[in-house]
Amino acid sequence: MMWKWMLLLLLAWGAITCSARDRTDLLNACLDAKHHKTKPGPEDKLHEQCSPWRRNSCCSFNTTQELHKDTSLLYNFNWDHCGKMEPACKCHFIQDSCLYECSPNLGPWIQEVNQNWRKERFLDVPLCKEDCQRWWEDCRTSSTCKTNWHKGWDWSSGVNKCPAKAVCHTFEFYFPTPASFCEGLWSHSYKVSNYSQGSGRCIQMWFDPDQGNPNEEVARFYAQAMTSGAIHPGRGLFIPSLALILPLLLLV
Repeated sequence: MMWKWMLLLLLAWGAITCSARDRTDLLNACLDAKHHKTKPGPEDKLHEQCSPWRRNSCCSFNTTQELHKDTSLLYNFNWDHCGKMEPACKCHFIQDSCLYECSPNLGPWIQEVNQNWRKERFLDVPLCKEDCQRWWEDCRTSSTCKTNWHKGWDWSSGVNKCPAKAVCHTFEFYFPTPASFCEGLWSHSYKVSNYSQGSGRCIQMWFDPDQGNPNEEVARFYAQAMTSGAIHPGRGLFIPSLALILPLLLLV
Protein backbone atom coordinates (compact mmCIF):
# COMPACT_ATOMS: atom_id res chain seq x y z
CA MET A 1 0.00 0.00 0.00
CA MET A 2 2.84 2.38 0.80
CA TRP A 3 3.95 2.64 -2.84
CA LYS A 4 0.48 3.78 -3.88
CA TRP A 5 0.54 6.71 -1.46
CA MET A 6 4.07 7.65 -2.49
CA LEU A 7 2.95 7.70 -6.12
CA LEU A 8 -0.09 9.79 -5.27
CA LEU A 9 2.07 12.29 -3.41
CA LEU A 10 4.43 12.49 -6.39
CA LEU A 11 1.55 13.11 -8.79
CA ALA A 12 0.04 15.75 -6.52
CA TRP A 13 3.40 17.52 -6.24
CA GLY A 14 3.68 17.51 -10.02
CA ALA A 15 0.24 19.07 -10.35
CA ILE A 16 1.14 21.81 -7.87
CA THR A 17 4.42 22.69 -9.56
CA CYS A 18 2.80 22.73 -13.01
CA SER A 19 0.05 25.01 -11.73
CA ALA A 20 2.59 27.36 -10.14
CA ARG A 21 4.46 27.62 -13.44
CA ASP A 22 1.22 28.33 -15.28
CA ARG A 23 0.29 31.13 -12.88
CA THR A 24 3.54 32.94 -13.52
CA ASP A 25 3.45 32.46 -17.29
CA LEU A 26 -0.14 33.26 -18.23
CA LEU A 27 0.11 37.06 -18.22
CA ASN A 28 2.46 39.39 -20.08
CA ALA A 29 4.22 36.53 -21.87
CA CYS A 30 5.92 36.09 -25.23
CA LEU A 31 5.94 32.90 -27.27
CA ASP A 32 9.18 30.98 -27.41
CA ALA A 33 9.37 31.24 -31.18
CA LYS A 34 11.59 32.30 -34.06
CA HIS A 35 11.22 36.10 -34.04
CA HIS A 36 9.72 36.86 -30.62
CA LYS A 37 11.49 38.82 -27.92
CA THR A 38 12.25 36.93 -24.71
CA LYS A 39 10.14 39.33 -22.66
CA PRO A 40 7.60 41.96 -23.71
CA GLY A 41 8.47 45.62 -23.44
CA PRO A 42 7.95 49.01 -25.08
CA GLU A 43 9.17 49.79 -28.61
CA ASP A 44 9.89 53.31 -29.88
CA LYS A 45 7.88 52.55 -33.00
CA LEU A 46 6.28 49.60 -34.73
CA HIS A 47 5.39 49.53 -38.40
CA GLU A 48 1.89 50.54 -39.53
CA GLN A 49 -0.66 47.85 -38.58
CA CYS A 50 1.51 46.57 -35.72
CA SER A 51 1.66 50.01 -34.07
CA PRO A 52 -1.03 49.33 -31.40
CA TRP A 53 1.42 47.09 -29.52
CA ARG A 54 4.24 49.65 -29.26
CA ARG A 55 3.69 50.28 -25.54
CA ASN A 56 4.21 46.64 -24.65
CA SER A 57 5.27 44.27 -27.37
CA CYS A 58 6.86 40.89 -28.08
CA CYS A 59 8.09 42.06 -31.51
CA SER A 60 10.71 44.48 -32.81
CA PHE A 61 10.41 47.21 -35.43
CA ASN A 62 12.35 45.15 -37.99
CA THR A 63 9.98 42.23 -37.53
CA THR A 64 6.94 44.44 -38.11
CA GLN A 65 8.47 45.90 -41.26
CA GLU A 66 8.87 42.43 -42.73
CA LEU A 67 5.30 41.47 -41.82
CA HIS A 68 3.98 44.09 -44.25
CA LYS A 69 5.77 42.67 -47.28
CA ASP A 70 4.05 40.41 -49.84
CA THR A 71 6.73 37.76 -49.30
CA SER A 72 8.31 38.28 -45.90
CA LEU A 73 11.86 37.19 -45.18
CA LEU A 74 10.63 36.10 -41.74
CA TYR A 75 9.10 32.90 -43.11
CA ASN A 76 9.36 33.26 -46.92
CA PHE A 77 5.60 32.98 -47.04
CA ASN A 78 3.86 34.35 -50.14
CA TRP A 79 0.29 35.59 -49.66
CA ASP A 80 -0.17 35.69 -53.45
CA HIS A 81 0.33 31.96 -54.07
CA CYS A 82 -2.93 31.81 -56.07
CA GLY A 83 -2.85 35.20 -57.73
CA LYS A 84 -2.96 38.65 -56.23
CA MET A 85 -4.69 38.74 -52.87
CA GLU A 86 -7.19 41.56 -52.47
CA PRO A 87 -5.75 44.46 -50.40
CA ALA A 88 -8.60 44.33 -47.88
CA CYS A 89 -7.96 40.61 -47.37
CA LYS A 90 -4.22 41.08 -47.02
CA CYS A 91 -4.85 43.74 -44.40
CA HIS A 92 -6.44 41.12 -42.14
CA PHE A 93 -3.55 38.71 -42.63
CA ILE A 94 -1.08 41.42 -41.64
CA GLN A 95 -3.17 42.15 -38.53
CA ASP A 96 -3.19 38.43 -37.75
CA SER A 97 0.61 38.35 -38.12
CA CYS A 98 1.00 41.41 -35.89
CA LEU A 99 -1.11 39.78 -33.19
CA TYR A 100 0.95 36.59 -33.42
CA GLU A 101 4.34 38.30 -33.31
CA CYS A 102 3.60 41.24 -31.02
CA SER A 103 0.91 40.39 -28.48
CA PRO A 104 1.97 39.73 -24.85
CA ASN A 105 -1.63 38.76 -23.98
CA LEU A 106 -1.87 35.22 -25.35
CA GLY A 107 -0.34 33.38 -22.39
CA PRO A 108 -3.50 31.48 -21.38
CA TRP A 109 -3.47 29.73 -24.76
CA ILE A 110 0.24 28.95 -25.16
CA GLN A 111 1.21 25.32 -25.68
CA GLU A 112 4.55 23.63 -26.11
CA VAL A 113 5.34 22.25 -29.57
CA ASN A 114 8.26 20.41 -31.11
CA GLN A 115 8.95 22.38 -34.30
CA ASN A 116 12.25 23.55 -35.71
CA TRP A 117 11.14 27.19 -35.86
CA ARG A 118 9.38 27.50 -32.52
CA LYS A 119 8.96 25.78 -29.19
CA GLU A 120 5.53 27.23 -28.41
CA ARG A 121 2.34 28.11 -30.22
CA PHE A 122 -1.09 29.29 -29.14
CA LEU A 123 -4.22 27.18 -29.47
CA ASP A 124 -7.96 28.05 -29.45
CA VAL A 125 -7.54 31.76 -28.77
CA PRO A 126 -11.14 33.09 -28.43
CA LEU A 127 -11.27 35.46 -31.41
CA CYS A 128 -14.05 38.07 -31.30
CA LYS A 129 -16.81 37.08 -33.70
CA GLU A 130 -16.68 40.40 -35.61
CA ASP A 131 -12.98 39.98 -36.29
CA CYS A 132 -13.55 36.57 -37.85
CA GLN A 133 -16.62 37.65 -39.80
CA ARG A 134 -14.87 40.67 -41.36
CA TRP A 135 -11.74 38.67 -42.14
CA TRP A 136 -13.76 36.03 -43.95
CA GLU A 137 -15.93 38.52 -45.81
CA ASP A 138 -12.94 40.53 -47.06
CA CYS A 139 -11.17 37.35 -48.23
CA ARG A 140 -14.08 35.49 -49.83
CA THR A 141 -13.13 36.47 -53.39
CA SER A 142 -9.36 36.02 -53.02
CA SER A 143 -7.93 32.60 -53.80
CA THR A 144 -5.93 29.84 -52.15
CA CYS A 145 -5.31 26.13 -52.70
CA LYS A 146 -5.25 24.77 -49.14
CA THR A 147 -7.37 24.62 -46.02
CA ASN A 148 -4.45 24.43 -43.57
CA TRP A 149 -1.61 26.87 -44.13
CA HIS A 150 0.62 25.43 -41.43
CA LYS A 151 1.66 22.40 -43.46
CA GLY A 152 1.69 20.69 -46.83
CA TRP A 153 3.24 23.42 -49.00
CA ASP A 154 5.80 22.87 -51.75
CA TRP A 155 8.91 24.63 -50.42
CA SER A 156 11.29 23.40 -53.14
CA SER A 157 11.80 26.95 -54.45
CA GLY A 158 12.36 28.38 -50.96
CA VAL A 159 8.94 30.05 -51.02
CA ASN A 160 5.60 28.37 -50.41
CA LYS A 161 3.86 27.12 -53.53
CA CYS A 162 0.71 25.04 -53.95
CA PRO A 163 1.44 21.32 -53.73
CA ALA A 164 1.00 19.10 -56.77
CA LYS A 165 -2.62 18.62 -57.86
CA ALA A 166 -3.84 21.36 -55.47
CA VAL A 167 -6.28 23.63 -57.27
CA CYS A 168 -6.72 27.34 -56.68
CA HIS A 169 -10.25 28.32 -55.71
CA THR A 170 -11.78 31.20 -53.78
CA PHE A 171 -11.47 31.25 -50.01
CA GLU A 172 -15.22 30.78 -49.84
CA PHE A 173 -14.87 27.49 -51.76
CA TYR A 174 -12.36 26.11 -49.25
CA PHE A 175 -13.90 27.83 -46.22
CA PRO A 176 -17.70 27.99 -46.58
CA THR A 177 -18.20 29.65 -43.17
CA PRO A 178 -16.28 32.21 -41.11
CA ALA A 179 -15.62 29.63 -38.40
CA SER A 180 -14.19 27.06 -40.84
CA PHE A 181 -11.82 29.76 -42.08
CA CYS A 182 -10.64 31.31 -38.82
CA GLU A 183 -10.32 27.98 -37.00
CA GLY A 184 -8.96 25.81 -39.78
CA LEU A 185 -6.46 28.11 -41.49
CA TRP A 186 -3.76 27.98 -38.79
CA SER A 187 -4.44 24.56 -37.21
CA HIS A 188 -6.95 25.86 -34.67
CA SER A 189 -4.85 28.73 -33.40
CA TYR A 190 -8.19 30.53 -33.07
CA LYS A 191 -11.58 29.51 -31.75
CA VAL A 192 -14.37 31.82 -32.88
CA SER A 193 -16.00 33.31 -29.81
CA ASN A 194 -19.68 34.06 -29.30
CA TYR A 195 -18.59 37.29 -27.63
CA SER A 196 -18.15 40.67 -29.28
CA GLN A 197 -15.43 43.27 -29.13
CA GLY A 198 -15.45 45.19 -25.85
CA SER A 199 -16.92 42.29 -23.89
CA GLY A 200 -13.67 41.48 -22.12
CA ARG A 201 -14.13 37.84 -23.11
CA CYS A 202 -12.58 37.66 -26.60
CA ILE A 203 -9.31 38.67 -28.21
CA GLN A 204 -9.37 41.54 -30.72
CA MET A 205 -7.05 41.33 -33.68
CA TRP A 206 -6.61 45.10 -33.75
CA PHE A 207 -7.47 47.98 -31.42
CA ASP A 208 -7.04 51.73 -30.91
CA PRO A 209 -3.95 52.11 -28.70
CA ASP A 210 -5.22 55.47 -27.44
CA GLN A 211 -8.09 53.57 -25.80
CA GLY A 212 -5.75 51.03 -24.20
CA ASN A 213 -5.25 47.35 -25.00
CA PRO A 214 -8.54 45.47 -24.44
CA ASN A 215 -6.78 42.11 -24.71
CA GLU A 216 -5.11 42.66 -21.34
CA GLU A 217 -8.48 42.34 -19.60
CA VAL A 218 -9.31 39.25 -21.65
CA ALA A 219 -6.04 37.54 -20.72
CA ARG A 220 -6.58 38.34 -17.02
CA PHE A 221 -10.09 36.88 -17.11
CA TYR A 222 -9.04 33.59 -18.69
CA ALA A 223 -5.86 33.33 -16.60
CA GLN A 224 -7.91 33.70 -13.41
CA ALA A 225 -10.45 31.16 -14.63
CA MET A 226 -7.72 28.69 -15.52
CA THR A 227 -5.81 29.00 -12.26
CA SER A 228 -9.02 28.72 -10.23
CA GLY A 229 -9.86 25.49 -12.04
CA ALA A 230 -13.00 26.85 -13.73
CA ILE A 231 -11.49 26.07 -17.12
CA HIS A 232 -8.27 24.40 -18.15
CA PRO A 233 -5.67 25.79 -20.53
CA GLY A 234 -4.67 23.61 -23.46
CA ARG A 235 -1.38 22.72 -21.82
CA GLY A 236 -2.89 22.15 -18.37
CA LEU A 237 -3.85 18.53 -18.92
CA PHE A 238 -2.05 17.15 -15.89
CA ILE A 239 -4.83 17.59 -13.34
CA PRO A 240 -7.57 15.92 -15.44
CA SER A 241 -5.12 13.05 -16.07
CA LEU A 242 -4.56 12.73 -12.32
CA ALA A 243 -8.31 12.56 -11.75
CA LEU A 244 -8.57 9.73 -14.23
CA ILE A 245 -5.72 7.68 -12.76
CA LEU A 246 -6.67 7.94 -9.09
CA PRO A 247 -9.54 5.39 -9.21
CA LEU A 248 -7.27 2.94 -11.01
CA LEU A 249 -4.58 3.28 -8.34
CA LEU A 250 -7.06 2.76 -5.54
CA LEU A 251 -8.22 -0.50 -7.09
CA VAL A 252 -4.74 -2.03 -7.02
